[in-house]
Amino acid sequence: MTTSRILGARKRIALVAHDHKKKDLIEWADFNKTVLARHELIATGTTGKLLEESLDRPVKQVLSGPLGGDQQIGAMIAKGEIDVLIFFWDPMEAQPHDPDVKALLRLAVVWNIPAASNRTSSDFLMTSPLMHEVYEAVIPDYSSYIKRKL
Repeated sequence: MTTSRILGARKRIALVAHDHKKKDLIEWADFNKTVLARHELIATGTTGKLLEESLDRPVKQVLSGPLGGDQQIGAMIAKGEIDVLIFFWDPMEAQPHDPDVKALLRLAVVWNIPAASNRTSSDFLMTSPLMHEVYEAVIPDYSSYIKRKL
């Protein structure tokens, strides 16, 4: 059994950045300001405030990552409330909330949403024609897994 969900032409994009990557994400967002204006933006705490100031547009903000923001974004992915994840994470520095980071990336894969982790992959993602049209995303069938766990 294959299930799917429809991603609208106006995507709900989650933007997350580790401390040392916030500047990169803000610069990337400024460069992609026109494209991002077509979509709904959701971000973790400080990143959301910085994006709102830089882009001069509203950004829905959840908690800061270490305070549970990564988990809030993950829950939104699981509920089908996030269509795209842009997550600039720092591979050179351990984070106190690394398990939350891994869980967030895992959920993006589990629910088959597009995810990018650096400027180049984010640029490729944002310039895809699929980014700006309705798209039917196939969601893996987890029914046998769920039955096994019961």
